[in-house]
Amino acid sequence: MPNCPHTAHISAARGSQPALEACTSAPPSVGRTLSFTLALVLSVLAGCSTTPTSGPVSSLPQSAPQTPDRDYFALDNSAQTQELVLYALGLLDTGYRFGGRNPDAGLDCSGMVSYIVEQISGRKLPHNAASIADRTRPIDPAELRPGDLVFFNTQKKRHSHMGIYIGDGKFVHAPSSRGVVRVERLDNRYFAPRIDGARSLLESS
Repeated sequence: MPNCPHTAHISAARGSQPALEACTSAPPSVGRTLSFTLALVLSVLAGCSTTPTSGPVSSLPQSAPQTPDRDYFALDNSAQTQELVLYALGLLDTGYRFGGRNPDAGLDCSGMVSYIVEQISGRKLPHNAASIADRTRPIDPAELRPGDLVFFNTQKKRHSHMGIYIGDGKFVHAPSSRGVVRVERLDNRYFAPRIDGARSLLESS
């Protein structure tokens, strides 16, 4: 938000009304109080001016992008999504480590995805599942293809866990439970009710 105008700007105009001159010549503590009050009023007005009129569309920010011209992260071609799957399978049994994005030290779910993407494309994704969901193109989970990303609500918040879909209803992920990268089924009784989004790493056709 831009800074609110200071009272010194008011006294800059010669010929101001006496009331304004008196205000600008007030002790510094009074000037600071007036500046704070003015800033508070302007912030309230600015907040009101940006209030959505069509309902709380920001409640699901990661699955919202209905704007076809949004600049999503995308790999160069479908061959790279195949590499993504092969790379993920090559990391099976790698140890889990919270915050890890290096196979030698351990991986967490988003660390695994961002590491693989960087290895095959030279480009970086955020090391955070929700941020990756926000940066990549949403698709219907029914449209998942090998190399797509699948997200889960495992901590009572959206996109708190993720994995790489490898086909046949399976995905690779780095879970903290049992502590290694492994393959899981989407219809698993734990994960099935917690799926809350899917993303493609390819541009829309």
